[in-house]
Amino acid sequence: MEITIDKFNEVMEALEAGRLRVAEKVDGAWQVNKWVKEVILAGFKLGAVTDMSQGQFSYFDKATFPVRKFRQEDGVRIVPGGSSIRRGAYVAPGAIVMPPAYINVGAYVGEGTMVDSHVTIGSCAQVGRNIHISASTQIGGVLEPAGAMPTIIEDGAFVGGNCGIYEGTIVQEGAVIASGVIITASTALFDATKGEFLPRNADGRVVVPRGAVVVSGSKPIRKGAAAGSGVALYCPVIVKYRDEKTAGSVALEDLLR
Repeated sequence: MEITIDKFNEVMEALEAGRLRVAEKVDGAWQVNKWVKEVILAGFKLGAVTDMSQGQFSYFDKATFPVRKFRQEDGVRIVPGGSSIRRGAYVAPGAIVMPPAYINVGAYVGEGTMVDSHVTIGSCAQVGRNIHISASTQIGGVLEPAGAMPTIIEDGAFVGGNCGIYEGTIVQEGAVIASGVIITASTALFDATKGEFLPRNADGRVVVPRGAVVVSGSKPIRKGAAAGSGVALYCPVIVKYRDEKTAGSVALEDLLR
């Protein structure tokens, strides 16, 4: 597919309007729209580095990826203080962006979601509706390879502060990720309610089950020279599944909306 600047601009506008997504759920399963990623990647070749400086601050980036401009009628609360949302990112009406935060190209942020201070949402990450992404958390981006599934946080999830969710991890609906939890493609996720490590999905991705409550834990080294040494490796642990008490403790404050 030949990607012209007109085609690139058309796709960027569709992404920003929410008419097009890098990944979407079809018949209960997430599918990546590889061609959309290919168009985004082409934008880096189509654009030349240009001066985007503002006032005393100097910025130099590809002309094809300026900072997004919002209007009051877009219905997004962007609190003053230094946040940046790149072109090609969608932020739905009712979402709140606290300063400073960064949302990269191709990302999707659904209605009623709170993006808290010092949060970064990487390229193509898909963040659903009514989610709280707490302060200093990173949602990793997956732009390359084009066919790779991005990191996904489904509707109603809660992600605590100082978390890192990376490398195509899928956090299913209503899951709660406690502060400080790190999940990558190589992370072993232990379900303490079942006494076993959860298998990855068919694509080899870590999937946090619907309604799971995940905290930071550790597992002892049982093989090799370090076995029996008392040294342990980091391991996120599902301690329970969401109930009414959990729902109450992570409820978003309506007065802030």
